[in-house]
Amino acid sequence: MNVGIGLPISDPASLLTWARRADAGPFSTLGLLDRLVYANPEPLVTLAAIAGATERIRVQTEVLLVPLHEPALLAKQCATLDRISGGRFTLGIGVGGREDDFRAAGVDIRRRGRRLDEQMAILRRVWAGEPYAEDVGPIGPVPARDGGPEVLFGGFAAAAIERVARWGDGFLGAALPPRYMQKFFATVEESWRAAGRKGRPRLVAQANVAIGPPWVVDEARRAIRDYYGFAGEYTDQVVDGMLTTPARIRAAVTAFGDIGADEVMLYCWSGDADQVDRLTDAVA
Repeated sequence: MNVGIGLPISDPASLLTWARRADAGPFSTLGLLDRLVYANPEPLVTLAAIAGATERIRVQTEVLLVPLHEPALLAKQCATLDRISGGRFTLGIGVGGREDDFRAAGVDIRRRGRRLDEQMAILRRVWAGEPYAEDVGPIGPVPARDGGPEVLFGGFAAAAIERVARWGDGFLGAALPPRYMQKFFATVEESWRAAGRKGRPRLVAQANVAIGPPWVVDEARRAIRDYYGFAGEYTDQVVDGMLTTPARIRAAVTAFGDIGADEVMLYCWSGDADQVDRLTDAVA
């Protein structure tokens, strides 16, 4: 099973250091979250820089809030990143839920699910090399991967599960322990088979981690609490669920593998880049 790292957002200038260390280690993927009204770096721009600074590791949005984006330009950006990275790009997608992001983008949050479905039809059509519209030609470049970059959908609503089978290549489940994630993995696989898809969906789990001296853990807890502050009681659950010891991290990786995960993303919230080495020791 593969293990990736979710990158912290507190210091964009440090992310190339994170990326080079991870590329030299055992990790499979580097993930980066998306917000608009927040102090995070823009993920597609940042991942393009990371792809240029690395040789083998994959880059992944975790997750991109696609309803905030204009689909024709987004299709071009994703195809470009897929080509520049040599096919190392995974587009993780979510619908988002924070009203300020949607107000800033001028998008109706109430239509975000329907908008995403409309956008996916456009993205798939563009990546297949078809004309954008009846009177508009194809939008290049052609992605490195036939049909476009790998697409994962995040979220636990029924609509998110259905999108995996209809539009996606797999599922990204975040911030749930293995005993709860197992039923969602099973539901995704059932939906996949019911849709007549061949093979099986790729299943990715995300766990929040902080590993190092107390100040690293404290910094990570503050960052999570700030990011999820809108979520009320759920915020405490996310903070309390963060993995902070090598033993707990190893146990979680093993448990996710036991329920069928193809990859586990260890999401770091502290900016201390030495965590890459500590995580290497924890999962090696």
